[in-house]
Order: sequence, then C-alpha cells, then structure tokens
Amino acid sequence: MGSKGLESRSVVVTGGAAGIGLVTARRFGAEGSRVAIWDVTEEAGRAAAEEVSRSGADCFFSRIDVTDAGSVERGFKEVVARFGSLSVLVNNAGILRDAQLVKWKDGAVAGRMEEENFDAVISVNLKGVFLCTRAAVPHLIRAGGGAILNASSVVGLYGNFGQTNYVASKAGVIGMTRTWARELGKYRIRVNAVAPGFIATEMVRSMPEKVIASMVEHTPLGRMGTPEDVANAYAWLASDEAAFVTGAILSVDGGIVVGS
Repeated sequence: MGSKGLESRSVVVTGGAAGIGLVTARRFGAEGSRVAIWDVTEEAGRAAAEEVSRSGADCFFSRIDVTDAGSVERGFKEVVARFGSLSVLVNNAGILRDAQLVKWKDGAVAGRMEEENFDAVISVNLKGVFLCTRAAVPHLIRAGGGAILNASSVVGLYGNFGQTNYVASKAGVIGMTRTWARELGKYRIRVNAVAPGFIATEMVRSMPEKVIASMVEHTPLGRMGTPEDVANAYAWLASDEAAFVTGAILSVDGGIVVGS
C-alpha cells in the first residue's frame, strides 16, 4: 500500500480483535509486517488473526489483559520469541463508560459517574498504555529503535459532555506521549499519538441516526471517519516516511470541533 519500511517489522496491536484495532492489524499485515493481535475477547481475537493470516501475513492472537503487568510482560516475551524482535507497538485498546459527572434534575441528584466506571476507563485507557509501553521499551532498545503509537482522541484535546473518565484518559495519553518522546528519542524510539474524531465503527453505527447526523454536521469534511483513515495514520507514523516525527498528536478528525 505504500508506507515505506514496514516489511518484516513486528507489530503489536492491542485491542486488535475488532474496530480500529482489527483494521490496523489488517493494514500492517498488508504492508508485509508480522502482527500480534492482543485482546481480552478470545473468540473474536482468534478470528481476527485467522483473517489477517489468510491475506498472507504472519499473524497470531494472544489473550492479553493490558491492565495486568504480568500478562503484558508475557505477551512481549511471546512476540519476541516468535518474531525475533519488536518494532512497533500500537496502544489501541480502550473502553467507554459514559455518564455525566453529576446529573441534576428537579432540585436533586438524578445520576452521577460512578467511581468504578471512572477507575475502569482509566485502568484500560491510561494505565494499560503505561504498562504496555513500559514493557515494550527494553525490547525496542535491544532492536535498535522503533515506534510507539498511542490512541488518544479528539475529546482528549477539547473535552466532551458526559465523558469525564474517557477524556481524562485520552488527555493523559497525550501527556505521556510527549513525555516518552523526550525520554526515548536517544534510543531511536519515536512516540506519537493519533487523535481520531467520530469514526464509523460498529459501536458508532449503532447510535441513533439523529446523533450520527449531528456528528457529520459538525465535521467540516462532511462525513464520519473510517477505521481505515486511522489505520492509515498509524501506518504512516510507523513508517520510514515519518522518521523525523516524534511527540506529535495527529488529529484524524475531518476538522471537527467538539461541542461546536
């Protein structure tokens, strides 16, 4: 497909069983990369790896919980044992648990964001990125460098109604990306983030048509993004064409301004 230097590179895609993660795994496989799909949904993960493998790519699935340091460490040892080294980490895994901080109605609290839902999102979306990156870095240093790609979001830049936990996690990912770019550059490890806007995944397509129409209305390019749009950004950032790009937050959002 044209992104330079991705042939034979070994790539880990977390949350790769479906959505943007699966499309990203497909894209790297199409470029000739060797791909490890990590997810907690075993049946979907195995099906995803089989699909990518049928296209001719060297791809396998591991059930890895990104919130568990031991699971993550085991996952990277497995990747290096199979592929010989690690080249690219795509920290894609993420969850949603949306709610208003406090919902006030008729003079009383009618709802709120529960602590367990705040903790769950931070654990997967922020701590998971931390644990995977921390475990990946020694392998990348031994390989002479590589690329770490983190999934942020347009809401991590601008905030969004009803998403305190998700916004906090995605804003935190931006901060970690910029910090790691400073720390790891001397090892020839580039660290960048992608900030997607409204992307037409299975979850989004299930929303009411009125909500989808509003999303499109606030997107200057006049359409929702596709998982392929995001996968293309990941492939470019991992490629030799982005060899001097680190610490960047690449918005893939059609120009949207959240809340406008």
